[in-house]
Amino acid sequence: MTTTQAPQQAAQIEVHNPADGRVVGTVPVESAEAVAGTAAQLRAAQPAWEALGPSGRAEWLFKFQEWLLANEQRLGDVLQSETGKTRGDASIEVPMVADLIGYYARNAEKFLSDDHPRAHSPLGKIKKLTTVFRPFPVVGVITPWNFPIAMPGMDVVPALLAGAAVLLKPSEVTPLSAVEFGRGWTEIGAPPVLAVATGFGATGAAVVDNVDYLQFTGSTRTGRSIAVACAQRLIPFSLELGGKDPAIVLADADIDRAANGIAWGGLVNAGQVCVSVERVYVEAPVYDEFVAKLTERVGALRQGKDDRSFKYDVGALATPGQRDIVARHVEEAVAAGARVTTGGKATGEGTFYEPTVLVDVDHSMSCIREETFGPTIPVMKVADEAEAIRLANDSEYGLSATVWTGDAERGKSVARQLEAGAVNINDAIANLQSYALPMGGWKDSGVGARWGGAAGLQKYCRRQAITEPRLKPMKSEPLWYPAKKRNADFAFGLLRLAYARGLRSKLGLGARRK
Repeated sequence: MTTTQAPQQAAQIEVHNPADGRVVGTVPVESAEAVAGTAAQLRAAQPAWEALGPSGRAEWLFKFQEWLLANEQRLGDVLQSETGKTRGDASIEVPMVADLIGYYARNAEKFLSDDHPRAHSPLGKIKKLTTVFRPFPVVGVITPWNFPIAMPGMDVVPALLAGAAVLLKPSEVTPLSAVEFGRGWTEIGAPPVLAVATGFGATGAAVVDNVDYLQFTGSTRTGRSIAVACAQRLIPFSLELGGKDPAIVLADADIDRAANGIAWGGLVNAGQVCVSVERVYVEAPVYDEFVAKLTERVGALRQGKDDRSFKYDVGALATPGQRDIVARHVEEAVAAGARVTTGGKATGEGTFYEPTVLVDVDHSMSCIREETFGPTIPVMKVADEAEAIRLANDSEYGLSATVWTGDAERGKSVARQLEAGAVNINDAIANLQSYALPMGGWKDSGVGARWGGAAGLQKYCRRQAITEPRLKPMKSEPLWYPAKKRNADFAFGLLRLAYARGLRSKLGLGARRK
């Protein structure tokens, strides 16, 4: 997803409401030294947090869940003030984090319990095998500007439940919500294992330099730099990066549902969602009908600066730079022969850009090749299912996709041919509501995944292997010194009996060891 660049030398960040440009708050720019100090404090507090165990940590997360719900309206106001979101878009975030807390807090004990795998060989059966999940002491979480409450919640919550301390660095564009997020943790009296570091790129680099695991969500370009920095320190990382998510509308689809779903999936949060529908491939027999219905849906959307009233459907873009990217993609497409069926220009107020449908597009255009991250839906006619799949896969990105069809088996077949980390059939963005599923990108869309049931907590843990004797230990093991042929013959004879194929081989009647 697209990020913005800002000067590194400022002592404070002025946060602007993109809908009208007014200053709505300030946060400090934290130095590398300050970040290192905060990380040291978190590291000191983490062992006691880990010692609480999953159920003890879950109790604190349930208290935080109550705080979030009690402060939902105020948090929504802060969200709107720094993002220009509609109230409808802003209202999604707190309930999503509360839901995530409920899922992982209820399951933390089970997901983090010791695993006891079975030994694979006769020799191994005399040992008890245990895998223990030990948290990384300090986890760094760097989040983007599109969901300033939900994005921290997605990664901070499972990391805390895993037993790690967390250092959160929000985007410099929307830091106010993250500051409130951290304030809530403090207000409930929770242990000091969550801290927020505000600033520009240098602050984020300092986070990478001082943590034991790094979770980053943002642009592919920045993600590559972070991967290099983590590799140099030999610390693990997970990256959710850009997307250019395709939708395939097959001729047997419910066209009304497809038009409604793609309009929402492409334009929710003004199109600023990593899994937004950013390009649509429609089979020729239903292309005209689909374009007409999509144009009607998108053209009827209400856009403007919202209060708490749910008066508008589509809000502002987060930054002037993001608006300019959207404008460039539309202008370049039209210059190359594309046609706008609705929208197609900035409104002239704040960072608003009209919800836009583009047709007669092709794969040479930036609106198809590059991540737009804005309120545009380019639509392309295809001859058949095979062409739709080929074009959907013709991208450097592979975050998610959607398939619209009236045939369930056909939908599953197409889904399994798409190069994407998630595929929604007859739906959009539905996988974000299913924490038992992994959310991860293929190709240039990322490395690793968030969530995925138990894996969503275990990713923040180091796996420790423990072996112990099942029986009373002998003074010496058969293969210990001094080396003895009869001991080796006995041990390897057991393995031969277990794995050799054929009676002669099992009895060692083939080649003999000398």
